[in-house]
Amino acid sequence: MLEAKILYDSCRKWFTLVSLITCPVLFVINAPFGRFAQTGKSIFILDGKKSWMVMEIVSPLMFTFCFVTSPLSPARGYKPSLAQYILAGAYLAHYANRAVISPLRTPSRSTSHVIVPISGVLFNILNGSLMGTYLSSPPASAYLSHSRPSFYIGLVLWVLGFAGNIIHDEILLNIRRKAKSKADGKISKNRNTADGKMDPAKSTSEHYAIPYGLLYKYVSYPNYFCEWIEWAGFALAASPIPFSVLPSSATVTNAEFIRTLSSPPAISAFIRAPSSSFAPSLTPPWIFLLNELVLMLPRAYKGHQWYKQRFGESYPKDRKVVVPFVL
Repeated sequence: MLEAKILYDSCRKWFTLVSLITCPVLFVINAPFGRFAQTGKSIFILDGKKSWMVMEIVSPLMFTFCFVTSPLSPARGYKPSLAQYILAGAYLAHYANRAVISPLRTPSRSTSHVIVPISGVLFNILNGSLMGTYLSSPPASAYLSHSRPSFYIGLVLWVLGFAGNIIHDEILLNIRRKAKSKADGKISKNRNTADGKMDPAKSTSEHYAIPYGLLYKYVSYPNYFCEWIEWAGFALAASPIPFSVLPSSATVTNAEFIRTLSSPPAISAFIRAPSSSFAPSLTPPWIFLLNELVLMLPRAYKGHQWYKQRFGESYPKDRKVVVPFVL
């Protein structure tokens, strides 16, 4: 169990720090998939749908393994509570949709550079393992053994975010379905021509159009915003808010952690500190939310700029990037 705790704390620490370091980089470079996918033929260019499914299925598999084996629990025959099972079901429901249902319902998906699924697999190994380990741990069991309003508020937020994410993704899927139907019609008309082929560039360019409806009235990436609400709700239900009410023994280390975020000279020393002293109140559900924010915000910003550049004056000028009326 000691080895498992050391590994858990190390993963918790570096999963947080690497994402914070990666965030500014993503404002400079474009991850090569989706609307930023590379064109041409290469052994490094993979089928978008298959590579997406492979990398995303890793998270629920790792989560299930760690939730069942419960590496931080000293008791044999450990049985999670109903609250733990509910949260585990919520996590698996999200990834059932993300890894299987949504890709299978997608008519087409842009290619992906091999670096994207590799990075995705590493991310999902860490995230799935940390989430499953935490949710089956004694601290999570003790926290969830008490009925708190935050648990029910968090579940409501999770449901609203999950539904909003699916609904706004469906708007994008309908754009792709219409594009595919239109492209298929053109191919059918061209079957009697000399070569019977279409220009691939034209067919792929029709995959993108200006989305409208619901929160698309206000932001370019409401699916991201809804996903943030979803995981904020999950974290609120599963774990205490970080840096709020802390044991006296943890207060100093958490205060130091907060100060390092605005004190660059102290960062190096803090990184070298033992993983066990790294922000003890920062649990995996909140780390996952932090990761979502810092890794998805740069892509949303770059995508928002792409929309404005591609559609020019046609793109709604009042739309924000990802948070209605704010950002």
